[in-house]
Amino acid sequence: MNDAKMSQTENFPCLFVIFGATGDLASNKLLPALFELENAGRLADNFSIVAFSRREWTTDDWLEHLREILKNKVDQSFPEGVPERFFARFRYQQGDLNDIESYRALAAGLAPGSACSRTVFYLAIRPADFVAVIRNLKAAGLNEPRGMNRVVIEKPFGEDLESAQVLNRLLHQHFDEEQIYRIDHFLGKETVQNLLVFRFANTLIEPLWNRNFIDHVQITVAESGGIEKRAGYYDRAGALRDMLQNHLMQLLTVVAMEPPPALEADALRDEKVKVLRSIRPIAKRAIHAHAVRAQYTHGNIDGQVVAGYQQEDNVERDSITETFVAVKFYIDNWRWRGVPFYLRTGKRMPKQNSMIAIRFKHPPQQLFRETPLEWIAPNWVLLSIQPEELMRMEIHVKQPGLDMNTRVMQMNASFLKTDEQALDAYEALLLDVIEGDRSLFIRFDEVEWAWQVIDPILKHWVVEREYIPTYPAGSWGPAEANRLFDNDDQTWRNEL
Repeated sequence: MNDAKMSQTENFPCLFVIFGATGDLASNKLLPALFELENAGRLADNFSIVAFSRREWTTDDWLEHLREILKNKVDQSFPEGVPERFFARFRYQQGDLNDIESYRALAAGLAPGSACSRTVFYLAIRPADFVAVIRNLKAAGLNEPRGMNRVVIEKPFGEDLESAQVLNRLLHQHFDEEQIYRIDHFLGKETVQNLLVFRFANTLIEPLWNRNFIDHVQITVAESGGIEKRAGYYDRAGALRDMLQNHLMQLLTVVAMEPPPALEADALRDEKVKVLRSIRPIAKRAIHAHAVRAQYTHGNIDGQVVAGYQQEDNVERDSITETFVAVKFYIDNWRWRGVPFYLRTGKRMPKQNSMIAIRFKHPPQQLFRETPLEWIAPNWVLLSIQPEELMRMEIHVKQPGLDMNTRVMQMNASFLKTDEQALDAYEALLLDVIEGDRSLFIRFDEVEWAWQVIDPILKHWVVEREYIPTYPAGSWGPAEANRLFDNDDQTWRNEL
């Protein structure tokens, strides 16, 4: 290995501690992603992983659990020896997140046995436990030496503006900003990253990406599932905190940002913050015109009857927690002034679907009004994030025949070839954590401005406790969401 490469890898962490290693996030996302990095040869030889959980297991018990996870979560066509190499990296640490002795035992097990002294602490835990873990890391000396170790925090970062600021102050007491990785896995998805290339590497697109040509923007994250076993968290959070404040607001910034001077972490995040700062504040009297919430009742999804939200396990029977939210924002800058951005997310919708839909304005001249084609549908650019990752443009062409009729042609701009597989977002993000690239992670001022944007909605809904609209499971949400539209010809785009 050459000197430059050696110097670079010496700055990489050699220890990766997963708090909450037996939880859903670790099982469904982190461990399969780490295995794929192993399969790709991207983990250094001295890279070790500690699984921290309260279960009274041995390392052998943990490895048996890990084998079961990987059997169901990863493609089994990997080279011989990869699983054995991966399993050899692990050590299991039994402990309680609130017990300082568990952290001291962890620290004793992490005593440097190699030249590497950097550690990643991944908080794959409930947001309610963030404070306890951060304080106990400090008490056990695991935040030292200052500036070396890295801490990864999942969303949501805080419950509102004030709690986010308190959590950030606590973090900064013990870690530098460069050590803190606030993760939003949507930013690691190929389509979201490809949006930057789509916009800024194509002169065909960028000149049209503004208020002169775009009628409105829709960002939808629809989930067919319910709350599963997350009632304890979700019934306090709701869709606005759980999804819109982080995932959808981040997608909005990527769609609306100006070209950064360079593809560097702070340059990218500077432009995203400018977008958030330019969002028009929502006055208290205008909340109903800009935001809609609702809760799912019983219904039918894929031929199966599902229960309503208030009938889910551990949910209060009179809960008014929103499982659907739709919000309209305006960005008051030169590029977007007057263009509405409609953001929508909900559970128990007909299908899993995350999509950015950009609708263009009608042509200024009604050229076809005296032909059989009196009205033509608008053009769209569609960016599907899940279940498919692709980009598509809809344009009009003339149908063959004697009359002037058109049909919509979809121009597929998918970046995947037939023999290629999309990279899982967590693979890209975990590799960035290991290599110290913070471009796809969230700086605190992004978090802070996003909370400032939605805080008026949160505070208004807190005092409106008597009633919440409903929608049947298996539908695209409540009819009330349609009142957000500025014009009668605007409707929700539900599918590609």
